[in-house]
Amino acid sequence: MKPNSSTDSNPLVPAHDLAAELGSAPRPVLLDVRWELGGPPGRPAYEAGHIPGAVYVDLDTELAGAPGTAGRHPLPDLAVFGAAMRAAGVSAGSRVVVYDGGQGWAAARAWWLLRWAGHPDVRVLDGGLAAWRGELSTAVPQPVPGDFVPQPGGLPLLDADGAAAVARSGLLLDARAGERYRGEVEPIDPVAGHIPGAASAPTTENVTGDGRFLAPEALAARFKELGALDAPQVGVYCGSGVSGAHEVLALEVAGIRAALYAGSWSEWSRDPARPVATGPERG
Repeated sequence: MKPNSSTDSNPLVPAHDLAAELGSAPRPVLLDVRWELGGPPGRPAYEAGHIPGAVYVDLDTELAGAPGTAGRHPLPDLAVFGAAMRAAGVSAGSRVVVYDGGQGWAAARAWWLLRWAGHPDVRVLDGGLAAWRGELSTAVPQPVPGDFVPQPGGLPLLDADGAAAVARSGLLLDARAGERYRGEVEPIDPVAGHIPGAASAPTTENVTGDGRFLAPEALAARFKELGALDAPQVGVYCGSGVSGAHEVLALEVAGIRAALYAGSWSEWSRDPARPVATGPERG
């Protein structure tokens, strides 16, 4: 087994396979986590039409804590997150499928949180709702409450010091757009640039034009070129821990286990004592 390798089954499910699963018992628990950075709330879109049986989960209030020194989307309070998952019908033995509008970032955040919190069977609908060809429903289900209790540690997590250490001795990937990594623009956070030693690896390059992930072999080739196969540890960060989860998911598809720096650049850049690099090189 190569370093950082994952032995989990495929964390993605194609739309046609999900349709077949929804027609048999027991059905997977479906979570609709539609969300866009700076966009309108996802609940109205959910209420206008969702995959039958899906329960809406709000990223800003249930998959993240309040913005602050720990970043724009810090990890949620475990009691809040656990209550939201149980209310959605998630139990320890449930099969869970999460989806968003098609970008994949929010779905990956939900996948990562559940897996980090100890749930063993979570998949993402590849391509999101845009890939779904079945009917949509406006009925809001009332699931039987589940019994899932978060137990953190199922996936590796980095803090700021841990991210800096991985940048020095392993491979730390910056999942943001290249221009943000280089420090040419910074539309959201207080400082432009990247964590010294991090490599630019925009998460948008892990998917095709329709939002579906590249084949595992293509993802493995991409991450091999970035040095992931030889690194003793792989870490990922982004702006606030959302698109970074999407890159962690892409690495998982490629068979590479990676740690997420959840606070990401929105936490790092708030501390003036932390160094900042700019330009195309790792610094």
